[in-house]
Amino acid sequence: MLPVEEASSIILGLVQPFDKQLDAEVVDLSGAIGRVLASSVTSQLDFPHWDNSAMDGYAVRYTDVQACSTEEPVVLEIVEEIPAGYQPQVSIQPGQASRILTGACMPMGADTVVIQERTRREENSVFILEAPEPQAFVRHRGAFYEAGGQLLKPGIRLGATEIAVLAAVQSTKLTVYRRPRVAILSTGDELVTPDQPLQPGQIVDSNQYALAALVTQMGGTPQRLGIVPDEPEALKEAISQAIFSADIVLSTGGVSVGDYDYVDQILAQLGAELHIRSVAVKPGKPLTVATFPSPLHREEPGRSVLYFGLPGNPVSAMVSCWRFVQPALAKLSGLPEEDWSPMFVQARSLHDLRSDGKRETYLWGQLGVNTAGTYEFQLAGGSHSSGNLISLAQTNGLAVVPVGKTHIPQGELIQVLLTGLPLKIG
Repeated sequence: MLPVEEASSIILGLVQPFDKQLDAEVVDLSGAIGRVLASSVTSQLDFPHWDNSAMDGYAVRYTDVQACSTEEPVVLEIVEEIPAGYQPQVSIQPGQASRILTGACMPMGADTVVIQERTRREENSVFILEAPEPQAFVRHRGAFYEAGGQLLKPGIRLGATEIAVLAAVQSTKLTVYRRPRVAILSTGDELVTPDQPLQPGQIVDSNQYALAALVTQMGGTPQRLGIVPDEPEALKEAISQAIFSADIVLSTGGVSVGDYDYVDQILAQLGAELHIRSVAVKPGKPLTVATFPSPLHREEPGRSVLYFGLPGNPVSAMVSCWRFVQPALAKLSGLPEEDWSPMFVQARSLHDLRSDGKRETYLWGQLGVNTAGTYEFQLAGGSHSSGNLISLAQTNGLAVVPVGKTHIPQGELIQVLLTGLPLKIG
């Protein structure tokens, strides 16, 4: 059995990231959410596009108002009203001001905005009751971004805030990496689909759906190939189909040492190079990792197909995916190196944690942030069996019990692998 960190390092070393030319495509801004940029984004627009007001008030010349006070206000003539979207028509002269609203263009001659709370208006005149700072409440053209500079760098996964920025600078076509294609198949004569009547001894194939959901969350495109019976020829045909169409293949079951565990021998028959057969982790000890040479149909010669033979137990499959598959998908997708590794946080355990100490153990539960702003981890109820999928619902973290540790007392600080967003506690 390989140590967890060694297995993780081997897997990342096998991944060949997407190529900026061969694996890029152009998408509309409306379809760019969740995509990874393959090239820098620039804009020919300054941001802000012009000097504008950050508040409702009056556009003035600082020299006219720098010495005013409530006792000795300055009185200015109002020569124009400037709402947002209006091009000012009058240049401000000494003794003049323009009424201006938030976001509106600054008029020529004005360099400062006095907010309306510090003024008093009487018909066509405004009394400035307090001296502002020079250039107060003026957002200058290009202060946030200058045209021609790098707006967003390659490797960024586009979220709502990036989409807002791109819309604001009118970047409507984007070069992104294509989504990784991930084939998913389940092995086992005992498996049935969720819509089939369940007979004694049968098990519903939840792995197909869970892994497809995880792949989608990670930005990939899942290809669900269904259930494959425990027959070598059927399995060989299914794996051949999977490596022909996908960048990564995930199979569940058939990688242990049982009489019907054929995956490893079929991989060898198909010309795969096996790199990992088991990892010192609990749950998830049986883990096969292999690579296939690039299929002949591929436009990107030289890139191999990465194969993960995951355990059949549902929790083991999920844990293996979070710990080993997710980093591989992140690297393949074009994300930067700092985003490849799983995210661990330090938290205080609210329960005793136990393990046999022989393997790195992951115990699932809820990670939250208390009112003091520190992380706390609450162990999920029920049995922590690798087959107990029910107890995995609503969890968002995996507490790590290192090799050699059999007991971590309640209240101790632990490492927690994030599998979702932390919750608020209290």
